[in-house]
Amino acid sequence: MQNNRDTELTQIPGMKYIPDYITEDEHDNLLEMIDRQTWLEDLKRRVQHYGYKYDYKKRSVNPSMYLGELPEWLLSIARRLYDNRILGKIPDQVIINEYQPGQGIADHVDCPRCFENTIISLSLGSTCIMQFSHVTTPEKIPILLYPRSLIVLQGQARYQWKHGIPARKIDKYGCREFVRTRRVSMTFRNISQPQNTSIRQLFQPK
Repeated sequence: MQNNRDTELTQIPGMKYIPDYITEDEHDNLLEMIDRQTWLEDLKRRVQHYGYKYDYKKRSVNPSMYLGELPEWLLSIARRLYDNRILGKIPDQVIINEYQPGQGIADHVDCPRCFENTIISLSLGSTCIMQFSHVTTPEKIPILLYPRSLIVLQGQARYQWKHGIPARKIDKYGCREFVRTRRVSMTFRNISQPQNTSIRQLFQPK
């Protein structure tokens, strides 16, 4: 199965999978910290927004939805992503999604005009499959995400492949089955420059 997994990980140009990006203690501390915060329940799944709130219905980032700087517990991970040269600058927007068994998210490409080239997701909790679907062909590739792993989408992986989490309670991968438990994903991004400019202008002293 490892050979098949290695093949899948190289079939999508611009995608990088990093296992064990954080320690078990860091993983548990992050989950604890996340659950101390306020969850929004306006979607089928619970979410938290940091930096800027993303408007799912309009697929946009509105300058009036600026929420402030990332809190320190998120900023420490954001700085690490920059220090490890995974990103060219420190992320300024984070969305946290909670997936209970049976919950998922439709295949999508993160809003191209809202966010820059690099999309990063850190997995906490349950193992699950992230489904990749090419935007112009019927090709689909399942990628198994383990807790504490990081997936990085750039270039083709960012713009030419949709990604999503199938809504189910059991994932089948190779000859194995993975029963889902609660999963939490942390998505780190940078707001695209034109929207950054408008936000800075909005909050500049008069």
